[in-house]
Amino acid sequence: MRLATKVLCSSIVFATTASAQQPLDHRELAADQQIIHALNRLTFGPRPGDAPKVRAIGLDKWVDLQLHPERIDNRSLEKFVARYSVLRQDQNDLLREFTVAQRERREARREGGDSAMRPDRDNPALQGIALNRRRLMGELQSSRVARAVASSRQLEEVMTDFWLNHFNIYAQKGPPEAYYLAGYERDVVRPRALGKFRDLLEAVAKSPAMLFYLDNARSMADSTRPRLTRARRNAVRPGGLIRGLNENYGRELLELHTLGVDGGYTQQDVINVARALTGWTIRLPAAGGGFIFRPEMHDAGEKIVLGHNLRAGRGIEDGEEVLDIVARHPSTARYIATKLARRFISDNPPQSVIDRAAAVFLKTDGDIRETVRAIITSNEFYSQQAYRAKVKSPFEVVVSAMRAMNAEPDSTPRTAQMIAYLGQPVYGHQAPNGYPETGDAWMNTGAILNRINFGIAAAANRIPGARVNAIPGLDTLVNAPRATQVDAVVSILLGGSASPDTRAVLTSGENPLLGKGESALPVAMGNPDDTMMTTDVQRPNGQRRGAGPNPFGRPNAQAPRLTGLAQVVGLAIGSPEFQRR
Repeated sequence: MRLATKVLCSSIVFATTASAQQPLDHRELAADQQIIHALNRLTFGPRPGDAPKVRAIGLDKWVDLQLHPERIDNRSLEKFVARYSVLRQDQNDLLREFTVAQRERREARREGGDSAMRPDRDNPALQGIALNRRRLMGELQSSRVARAVASSRQLEEVMTDFWLNHFNIYAQKGPPEAYYLAGYERDVVRPRALGKFRDLLEAVAKSPAMLFYLDNARSMADSTRPRLTRARRNAVRPGGLIRGLNENYGRELLELHTLGVDGGYTQQDVINVARALTGWTIRLPAAGGGFIFRPEMHDAGEKIVLGHNLRAGRGIEDGEEVLDIVARHPSTARYIATKLARRFISDNPPQSVIDRAAAVFLKTDGDIRETVRAIITSNEFYSQQAYRAKVKSPFEVVVSAMRAMNAEPDSTPRTAQMIAYLGQPVYGHQAPNGYPETGDAWMNTGAILNRINFGIAAAANRIPGARVNAIPGLDTLVNAPRATQVDAVVSILLGGSASPDTRAVLTSGENPLLGKGESALPVAMGNPDDTMMTTDVQRPNGQRRGAGPNPFGRPNAQAPRLTGLAQVVGLAIGSPEFQRR
């Protein structure tokens, strides 16, 4: 058991620790491998039949099409997403309702009485508002997964996922955050995922979701600083009483969003960036919500940011110039290029491709599409070193399994619950640095076991919308010889190649990590109305940290012992080859 664990761990993370190579003068991968590789990196995993379609179009033409998502018909997905009823409602209206409900609860508690601890117990209106908020959070998470599963604009979804992690926001920051997040993904990040970095940076900086999460909505000039207008006494903004300068967003803007921790800024730069962004706040819900600049909160004194002088007496221009400075800084180009190369090539990408991508970023004034193009059309991208070099995150494991099984998107919270149980709750990372970008953070014995068990649960038809007998090419092989089934599963689910160890597991039906006779995780599904944030129960390294609903089933229920084709599929999804992309 211990030896098998070591072998599996090593086989999964080996490629992520290989040393960087010099640029190649040709594409090292064979033509069919190039297609499989591109499908695994530029999408959330191939669906059955995707490889022949790409081959027919031509790989380079398909890549260019994915870089221009506006040219791809996505109406079927939009029709599906339209069923999310709470997401379709005006989020400012919902936030106003919630604010009124909070006020009524406080008033009821002040009045006392038997129902003081649960003032909404006999109030259907308050109950409805509370239910709407739970449903909103569920729909936010469910729709994010559904888009990744079903969108024809797959590279746009991959980049949306990249930026949502880069500009991470934690949904549990406070009650209003769920309402702010609805517009954050839809209106801020997704439309700019392949646009200009400067435009995306400003949209994020002005989004209520980020202003609330990193406390800039409460940040105002210290009492000793000059202001544009006189501040109103006891001014209150979203998040509570404003007391002075808050450096949270200024620091993360430099460290995580632009320059990087080694980008050459100082603590004084952090302070001056925070000063420049004072007054960038949120309208109160009763006034309609949304971004507003309040001059009475702004520090109008002179500032120096990264060697640039911001003269005294200005207003919102201070913050906008800061965004200009950092968006076009060479350190930002290197930082963003490195993160993109890490996402698309390997955990330790070659410096050659980082340098070229950074140069494109600077030359094109932060054009994300062209920076990504420089990476995904490079010889380094199509190298043997990059092939299957990335370990999938829990989000990628679940979504790629659904796509491999030709599944329909799931409109319930259940699939998102599976992702959370595997260690990556959607919008559930508390710190602003986002989820880990390297495979070693996701891999240990417990995490590998959970992934193997997830594969068996998936093959037991416990993923909503996914059925083994719906996989084209496998639907006629239920009664075929085992060897034929194994060959077909390797071809369809594993890109046509599997190690001798994996083939032995698929043929025998015995995975050494599970042990003889040991069963998988429980497989009954949780309550579709549960909010997934309660499933924030696992650190990225697979260690449990608290109780939460198990999306695989009841605490003591046992998964069935699969046989035949379903068993081969389940073991293949849990294999090292499927866990890498």
